[in-house]
Amino acid sequence: MSVRHLRLGVNIDHVATIRNARGGRHPEPLRAAQVAVAAGADGITAHLREDRRHISDEDIEELARKIDKPLNLEMAATEEMLTIALRHKPHAVCLVPEKREERTTEGGLDVASGHNHLAPFVRELAAAKIRVSLFVEAHPVQLAVAKALGAHVVELHTGAYCDAHAQGDFAKRDKILEQLKAGAKEAARLGLECHAGHGLTFETVGPVAAIPEVVELNIGHFLVGEAIFIGLDASIRRMRQLMDEARGGAGTSFA
Repeated sequence: MSVRHLRLGVNIDHVATIRNARGGRHPEPLRAAQVAVAAGADGITAHLREDRRHISDEDIEELARKIDKPLNLEMAATEEMLTIALRHKPHAVCLVPEKREERTTEGGLDVASGHNHLAPFVRELAAAKIRVSLFVEAHPVQLAVAKALGAHVVELHTGAYCDAHAQGDFAKRDKILEQLKAGAKEAARLGLECHAGHGLTFETVGPVAAIPEVVELNIGHFLVGEAIFIGLDASIRRMRQLMDEARGGAGTSFA
């Protein structure tokens, strides 16, 4: 029996971070997206933040027009972002939590407590034929509410798992990995497409990629950082290789 292809979405936010540090146009996120597609990315992810700290409105417009792979727009659930999403109609929108003072997304969206706020956003996006994803923790209550809201997809937050690995707390890492496995299985049982992402590296991707219910990984910061040393093409191709090896049964556990 053939193993289902695990999709790779490449997040290009931090190409824009580098550009914005100096001003001007270089390096161009669009060019990074084109390199990513050529290197094996199945889609492009970009987070348009309220403060525009990296990706800009112009970037989203260019990506929507010029990339021939699915565009996954990450955004907060605000009226401004909804208007932008409905104008560009990306393949998918992933609703994420967002705080002005954070350096990066710090955890999953609390869809249980935010149900009433999120419901009209999910409804309007879905009515526009945009696939709606919710970035959540691998918790049964969050998954059940995501299903009740009418989301098509959940993306499981892998940040705590990656942080535990980086800190050498392998017992905690392995516990969180088991939670991710259980969450992916529950998402599939509910009929939700299951994605995963945040903080994944060459060292941590294998066990997550091996989870059979996960159909897509979204990875960005590490790939852009590694590109400084080996190039973006090589960085993405290596990640693609590790994902494929894990999906085939190799690379599914830590040495």
